Amino acid sequence: MALAPGTRLGPYEILAPIGAGGMGEVYKARDSRLDRTVAIKVSQEKFSDHFEREARAVAALNHPNICTLHDVGPNYLVMEYVEGTPIKGPLPLDKAIDYACQILNALDAAHRKGITHRDLKPDNILLAKQGIKLLDFGLAKQALPLQESDVTRALTLEGSIVGTLQYMAPEQLQGREAGARSDIFSFGCVLYELLTGARAFNGANAASVITAVMSREPEPLASMRVVAPAALERVLRRCLAKDPDERWQSVRDLKDELEWIAETGGGAALTSARPRGAWSRLVGWIAAAVLAIAFLWFARSHWNDQPAGGVVRLAINPPEKTIFVAGLQGVTVPVPQLAVSPDGRALAFVAASAEGRVMLWLRFLEDMSIE
Repeated sequence: MALAPGTRLGPYEILAPIGAGGMGEVYKARDSRLDRTVAIKVSQEKFSDHFEREARAVAALNHPNICTLHDVGPNYLVMEYVEGTPIKGPLPLDKAIDYACQILNALDAAHRKGITHRDLKPDNILLAKQGIKLLDFGLAKQALPLQESDVTRALTLEGSIVGTLQYMAPEQLQGREAGARSDIFSFGCVLYELLTGARAFNGANAASVITAVMSREPEPLASMRVVAPAALERVLRRCLAKDPDERWQSVRDLKDELEWIAETGGGAALTSARPRGAWSRLVGWIAAAVLAIAFLWFARSHWNDQPAGGVVRLAINPPEKTIFVAGLQGVTVPVPQLAVSPDGRALAFVAASAEGRVMLWLRFLEDMSIE
């Protein structure tokens, strides 16, 4: 039964309803002892001893991206009151990765204390002024492994879809204990939704949702009209692997990969910056011709003048914040990776910046300067 404003739960006074969650009704309330605003989630039944012990373990977490749990009552939780809205996609690539890294920061802090979320989904992730806040950490609707009867009941209720099915890892649907890698699968579902605005796994009923999670792959990002580096596609595939052993083994490694993609573009800029079509072929032919002529001119003019019997070793590194490029897309004439200038004073090569700008460089052998 809904609680009316003014109702008291111990020292807490109900102010207004906020909404309904998987565990029951959520209310805005006032803590009369500390005169602070809190959020109270009231369960439909009393908590078990197991649940209360876990809730108190979660209360020990202290992280800026985790909604703080203040207190546990017989059938209610008292949490930090956060003003925000559930996160929702589609988002620009940089925003999606930024929010994803904040989510992973929270998961990493909890996993290091042996606490898993078990119910990671957009509804449990608030976007507040101070950033991302994760709710219900470790307090999933299924505090114990999902039982066969739960799945059977969901399958037999026509048109009824348990909201968290779309974000549950296959092992959870099989009734096995959820662990850190189960959270990584759920995170992959959330990240996919932030990028595309669509769920990774969906269906008209619970049966089709479970079938999708257990046996299907989500549509590639390109099919969803999302321009993203191939590295990000690989990150998602590894998050959403059906076998937990094939997923990322820790959220810290996963976060490092996402940060690398955010900093370097994950190779996307280099790929997208390459010219295509007729312009690609023209640029390729010009580059090939220039390098080939320079190499042949030098060989013809200076080969016979070189002293015999000596071996010269020289380390050639690309300019700072660039990488070597063996050739350009669309080139049909082999392009040497390095070419010597006609006067023998410089080496010519192709290198690309992190932003994807492809340029022809000259490195002078006398002073090793770059132009």
